[in-house]
Amino acid sequence: MRTVDSALVRDTVKRLCIEANCILPCDVREKLEEARSSERWDSARRILDRLVENYQIAEATTSPMCQDTGVACVFVELGQEVHIAGNLTEAINEGVRLGYNEGYLRKSVVGDPLRRENTRDNTPAMIYYDVVEGDGLRITVAPKGFGSENMSRIAMLKPSDGIEGVMDFVVDAVNKAGPNPCPPVIVGVGIGGTFDKCALLAKRALLRDANTRHCDPFYADMERRLLERINALGIGPQGFGGRTTALAVNIETMATHIAGLPVAVNLNCHVTRHMSAEL
Repeated sequence: MRTVDSALVRDTVKRLCIEANCILPCDVREKLEEARSSERWDSARRILDRLVENYQIAEATTSPMCQDTGVACVFVELGQEVHIAGNLTEAINEGVRLGYNEGYLRKSVVGDPLRRENTRDNTPAMIYYDVVEGDGLRITVAPKGFGSENMSRIAMLKPSDGIEGVMDFVVDAVNKAGPNPCPPVIVGVGIGGTFDKCALLAKRALLRDANTRHCDPFYADMERRLLERINALGIGPQGFGGRTTALAVNIETMATHIAGLPVAVNLNCHVTRHMSAEL
């Protein structure tokens, strides 16, 4: 049994909150720069130039890439042979509190969804735990802005709707979102499970490297076809037109009931932010 001090968790989460908001992951940078090179619309190419310039300035000055520094979504893969000395959830929230204060990041969390009083420190974090084999501890912080989060959709399709029904739903979700999620987006798609599980699959899909396709060729082909259809919509960067509406489509799946076909779509904007650390 390996022991990890909760203070180390706190300090790691603090660092990840700041870095995730100021440093764009390499895969998303590559996709933006590829899109800039291949975009045929002049206005769209100019906007992509500005988006690239924005993330470069953010990293150079340790400034947030977006004024919406999001809800802190924290994904924890906890080895079953790890013992946390202290309270893990409290340590994560304290790390978020310190990171958002010391990093001068906008505090966007209200403590109650209807009474709307700001908690003033961006807590509580949205925490997702997975217990895995071994004695490792991996933490990923993914700040989620709500321009894109508000465009999420879920549907309980019929099995008879099949692959075309799923694809039509995904494309329609992006089309209806239009410019609101600050495209070019990365599209997370969850298929299967239950009502709640497919939504989590869609959110987890956004953590996958944008250059990595699904390990199953069937779904890898589906990702490719969806990306083509979405980019044919013409929404373009920031919604001003162009062929670059999405940078990638990531699908995650799991088993489901014989009577159901749950599908969820979770979008992320052009600053698809996430940072990880192994403790």
